[in-house]
Amino acid sequence: MVKNLQVAFNTSVSTPPIASSPASTIDGEGSSFLVRTSSSSSSNCHGFWFDAFLVVPSVIFVVYLAVHAKKNLNKLCNGRSYIMISYYAFLWIASILNLTWCSLQAWQCSPGKEVAWNLLSLFTASGMLCWEISLVAFLLQEDYASGVEALARTFIVSGIIVGLDTLLKAIYVFGFGVPLFMDGAGNIDGIKWGLWIIHILLLTAVYGYILFVHFSKWREKLPPRPAFYNYVVVMFVTCSVSLFACGLAGLGANFGIWLYNFTVICYHSLYLPFLYVTFLADFFQEEDFLSDSAYYSEMKDAGFFDADWD
Repeated sequence: MVKNLQVAFNTSVSTPPIASSPASTIDGEGSSFLVRTSSSSSSNCHGFWFDAFLVVPSVIFVVYLAVHAKKNLNKLCNGRSYIMISYYAFLWIASILNLTWCSLQAWQCSPGKEVAWNLLSLFTASGMLCWEISLVAFLLQEDYASGVEALARTFIVSGIIVGLDTLLKAIYVFGFGVPLFMDGAGNIDGIKWGLWIIHILLLTAVYGYILFVHFSKWREKLPPRPAFYNYVVVMFVTCSVSLFACGLAGLGANFGIWLYNFTVICYHSLYLPFLYVTFLADFFQEEDFLSDSAYYSEMKDAGFFDADWD
């Protein structure tokens, strides 16, 4: 059968036959994980613009953090808030991992880099998921302002959840050869999209439940922070779109794959800046705001704004 295939290939293409090696032989069921990723690497690189939309916002955000690092560290030292110190450190770790992941997209398309790419993707996804879960878990506690005890309890809960999630992903990727972080996996794509559907469905259910409670009679149990609900609405919509995209991709629709890649770009380029603006920026700008307010009060008392009423 192999000889017949080679004869047909030579007749149609008119090129010398290529000797097949045991490593490149593909049976009726499928091939090894290494062959699948290597054979698809040349045709599934995302291209310049995909990488640019990932890298440029990530670089800008890291540069922004670096420029304001001295002022922010002074504010953290003076305030001595263990909560803000912990989340600021988490932000730096997640930002560096995310920037590295965005900058090394070529690993996904390079033979021999499959293991390194999967490890990098696994650590990056775990770091950002830990940020996401710990923040929501902390804000949902009724005693979220109590400090160290609530923070420790939050890290324990989020650590267990993220640890189990990371372990399951590692088992699927390295144990069963399911390329969760690779494109163009062939016949095993259905398993990949099914696992992503389950993962994103759980996140969507959490955000949907928070919104349901917010508009119910139990809303008093949630934190009275408008920014928190704006964040939940944005994440619920994002997860819903990503869930829809995974469903279409699992059915083999090219639009679903395109839409999923679009959500990946939005998540990795905008999620961390969105978190910073929503939950941390006010803390670091508090002194500037208070000084501006004091300056405005002094000018108002001196009569500088009386002409505005004339």
